[in-house]
Amino acid sequence: MKAENQPSRLADAAQLDDETVVRRVLAGEVALFELIIRRYNQRLFRVTRSVLKDDAEAEDAMQDAYIDAFGKLATFRGEAKLSTWLTRIALYEALGRLKKRRGGMSIIDDEESIMADESQRSPERDAFSGELRVLLERAVDALPAGLRAAYVLRDVEAMSTAEAAACLDIGEDALKMRLSRARSLLRARLSAELGSAAADLFGFQAPRCDRMVAVVMAAIARRP
Repeated sequence: MKAENQPSRLADAAQLDDETVVRRVLAGEVALFELIIRRYNQRLFRVTRSVLKDDAEAEDAMQDAYIDAFGKLATFRGEAKLSTWLTRIALYEALGRLKKRRGGMSIIDDEESIMADESQRSPERDAFSGELRVLLERAVDALPAGLRAAYVLRDVEAMSTAEAAACLDIGEDALKMRLSRARSLLRARLSAELGSAAADLFGFQAPRCDRMVAVVMAAIARRP
């Protein structure tokens, strides 16, 4: 009977604010912790995934973060939002894993690690790079001719300001103004192109959400 009532109880509690859910979990309604997991799976996955760059490891970090958060729930004082508190725990977990992966190295990428990462190619990465290149080419094509030439000479061909200005038969100040304007228009256009896609970045769909809930709640149930 208890198992049959649990979905109904969760549904009834779905509209509760975070602080109320926390109080009820601490009062013994441990099953309500599922609400917290479901509310913040997407955010925590994006945070851990952005650090670790690996889906499976990001999910592992999330699991440990949720279990850690449950153990520390009594220390949550509401001084910050629960979402912020959870995000910090997940971020520290991900950064700790990254540091361990690097054998204690600083979590800040040094030049060698960046170059090593950039040298690792894959069909997926090549395809993504190709898509970005097409977007950039379209954005550059949309620039006015004078701005387009300034951008290509200076940023694509990597000419010096003096050399690019000489090619266009304009002064260096004029070249700098055109380049600044071109970059500004490109940022605006690319932001508009990519904006709608950004909302779906590192999605954490329902099946993964359900799996995360099951794993974390099972781990909590095994706690002494």
